[in-house]
Amino acid sequence: MTQNSNWRPVALSLTVLGAIVRLIPHPSNFAPVGATSLFAGARLAVWQAYLVPLALMAITDPIVASFYHVPAYSPYQIFVYGSFMIAVWLGRRLRGTESVVRIAGLSVVNSMQFFLITNFGSWLWFQGYPKTAAGLATCYSAAIPFFGRTLASDLIFTGVLFGLHAWLSRTIAARERVAAAA
Repeated sequence: MTQNSNWRPVALSLTVLGAIVRLIPHPSNFAPVGATSLFAGARLAVWQAYLVPLALMAITDPIVASFYHVPAYSPYQIFVYGSFMIAVWLGRRLRGTESVVRIAGLSVVNSMQFFLITNFGSWLWFQGYPKTAAGLATCYSAAIPFFGRTLASDLIFTGVLFGLHAWLSRTIAARERVAAAA
């Protein structure tokens, strides 16, 4: 009997855990979703890597929105979900590596693209800023304090997810091991 090489229960479980952690109260912009998407791209089969984060977002968005009494879905979500798909794409560049430097570097790139894309979407979709270059610059400037939290959460949660996966793939799920022992 041939085992399905795409079946990675530890990686899938950690991805789902990231979505569940999103539901725990947290400071704004300090959530595991960017890290979860990056991790999914690196450790899940390609179809799972793109589908699982989208499905988890679609499932958890209404729950999170109910906490804040805001609509769960709007056209703005295209920017958010698109950014997470880019995170998965970035994660695909981490397949086959456990390099802390590469993982941390792409985590920083992931935080930056999330900041640029979602704040552009915020400027474009919401009425808070004039639809001018100056309005866009003001939108980005106002979002800078939130970027620190995004960057910190991406680095922390990325470290936790990739670290747990490295440890678990060495102790209980050797089939999911990414890098050979040094």
